[in-house]
Amino acid sequence: MKDKLLELITAEQLDFVLLKEVLPWINTADIAEIFSELDKEKHVQLFRLLPKSFASDVFSFLAPDEQQLIIEGLTDIEIGEIINNLFADDAADFIEELPANVVKRVLQTATQEKRTIINQLLKYPEDSAGSIMTTEFVDLYEEDTVSEAFDEIRKTGVNKETIYTCYVIKKDRLLVGTITAKKLLLSQSNQHIGDIMNSQPIFAHTSDDQETIADMFKKYGLLSMPVVDKEQRLVGIITVDDIVQVIEEEATEDIEKMSALAPSDEPYLKTGIFKLARNRILWLLVLMLSATITGMIISSFEEAISVLPILVVFIPMLMDTAGNAGAQVSALVIRGMAVGEIRMRDVLRVMWREFRVGIICGIVLGAVNLARVYFMNGRDLRLSLTVTLSLFCTIMMAKTIASLLPILAKRIKIDPAIMAAPMITTIVDATALVIYFSIAKLIFSI
Repeated sequence: MKDKLLELITAEQLDFVLLKEVLPWINTADIAEIFSELDKEKHVQLFRLLPKSFASDVFSFLAPDEQQLIIEGLTDIEIGEIINNLFADDAADFIEELPANVVKRVLQTATQEKRTIINQLLKYPEDSAGSIMTTEFVDLYEEDTVSEAFDEIRKTGVNKETIYTCYVIKKDRLLVGTITAKKLLLSQSNQHIGDIMNSQPIFAHTSDDQETIADMFKKYGLLSMPVVDKEQRLVGIITVDDIVQVIEEEATEDIEKMSALAPSDEPYLKTGIFKLARNRILWLLVLMLSATITGMIISSFEEAISVLPILVVFIPMLMDTAGNAGAQVSALVIRGMAVGEIRMRDVLRVMWREFRVGIICGIVLGAVNLARVYFMNGRDLRLSLTVTLSLFCTIMMAKTIASLLPILAKRIKIDPAIMAAPMITTIVDATALVIYFSIAKLIFSI
């Protein structure tokens, strides 16, 4: 059906009757995906064909630039219908991305109640629980009966983001528990909510970091989580669809940092050339200047190189192997820390494991390298031993350093992702050269 819709909307002559028949049968997320494949002038045309019953749902799935394009092509009445039908968290996210002049127009079309809620959400710090929560949820009182609870759900549930989990409060809105629709369905109609609810709910505070919230969703297998203020009053909930987005954002940020990039909130193809360059230049400069250390180390062993020039031939191999060995470990340790498998207290266990892995890898690579250097360089045993011992020690060193640095970074409140391949490679390259030339001077008595 999605392909059929795309075929209809990209045709030279739009068949409006057929389009209106097809649209209700397609998932709202799939319809939103089609907008990215259309010419800009057809965005508003397609959006106006959407049934009002799910136009706002489609709008919430669109990219910010597509949302703005549609808003600029609609009347104030049409904008009001969208903003008032959006869930509060989606409306706040949408408005946060708009230029100031467009925000003013959008807010003017919203109801006073919706405007108040949106302004409240926008006041919370970025990346906090308060900034991603929604205020559309079902709350019940602990003295309510199951029958009264169902009456409340029927009356208000149609405008709530979820009704699977309801939140139990006291008269002063203090959160005292949660109860699922399944529990309500399986209970007697005259039972009181306070007697059958979960009285130890998992909750977050409005100031909690969104990454911490994502960890809690994973740990407890939640579909939604209540959010309370400093006085423990229920102010909103976070749903799993918002957490999926948070996980994607955090993973993207970690990948960018691990690749020596400044994190960016914009998609790659929609980011300007100068901004892309700006996000890369700082780290490229840092890594370039840090490579000066490598040059200084080579210069300090100039005497050894002049006596035995062939030593230079093996520098790239040693440095590449050291960098690759370190990058492997740093990627595993950083990911393990991100998903909670590795903690600060595990530092010695991680180092000991990587030390043993380094021995195994060093022996295997060393054996192959010994034969290679021996037979390809005039059967020079001293040179073969020099390169092989250097390789073995380099691998051991790289794996040990790479296992320690991300955990150390976490300890001193630095993002462990920074200690990824580019940074590790720079550090172990310099160390590998010191090891190599030191062993060469010892074996060749230079």
